[in-house]
Amino acid sequence: MGGVDTDPGLDRLQGELRRLGSVVVAFSGGADSAFLAYVATDTLGADRVLCATAVSPSLAPEELADCRALAAQWGLSHVEVPTAELEVPAYVENAGDRCYHCKASLLDAVGPLAEARSATVVLGVNLDDLGEHRPGQTAAAERGASFPLVTAAMTKAEIRARSRELGLRTWDKPAAACLASRLPYGTPVTLGTLSTVARAESALRRLGFGQLRVRHYGELARIELDEADLERALERRAEVVSVVRSAGYSYVTLDLEGFRSGNLNDALGPAGTTVPAAGARSGGIR
Repeated sequence: MGGVDTDPGLDRLQGELRRLGSVVVAFSGGADSAFLAYVATDTLGADRVLCATAVSPSLAPEELADCRALAAQWGLSHVEVPTAELEVPAYVENAGDRCYHCKASLLDAVGPLAEARSATVVLGVNLDDLGEHRPGQTAAAERGASFPLVTAAMTKAEIRARSRELGLRTWDKPAAACLASRLPYGTPVTLGTLSTVARAESALRRLGFGQLRVRHYGELARIELDEADLERALERRAEVVSVVRSAGYSYVTLDLEGFRSGNLNDALGPAGTTVPAAGARSGGIR
């Protein structure tokens, strides 16, 4: 791992990491947490940075594989930590605060690792995330986690631009929220539903689609793709229908508005509570 150049945002980030001294990075393999893991390891050394990946049915298999690949490629100190959010009734219920219980499970799992190392758990939350519905941030802050990218005032765009300059292949990696985010609020989170979503999304990626979501409405799958991929999906309609049905769905639909991260959170009230809505568009998902 080579050294990183300096710029104001990176200087602030490195300064915050040095202040913390030893960290455990919640490492999901996404652009933000990957950037944080890389810079932390480059700044503090692998002996003072542990990258912990929470492993549960809500983590897509491709994401776990990529975490392992990135750790090997970048020389990260990496550990996989099982989490048990499916044993938490409030998480399974899937109300508007589902992410709170998910993040609480993560912090409960990695907290002992950090305590043993006299380290601070750090998350890849960036400045833009603060304006979104993310109750998991509250759970993390309550348990003493830190958000170095926020302290460094770094935005999503800055993180991706800096990652590209550093040669990190995650600079343009599509956003990948946990699989539970595909279920409308109020739909119970179960191993079966998560597995069905995972199979459908994996199959679509094998067809060459990148940024996507398979929104789960019981027997019906609503596919969101980048607008640039919509025409290709229609051209390959038979294949798309076949692989999604093979994953366990009876009905396959394509959302003509395309991929929209957070679009189903519109069903949440101002305090993050679920607002009843009619039809299949009800529920909120990040």
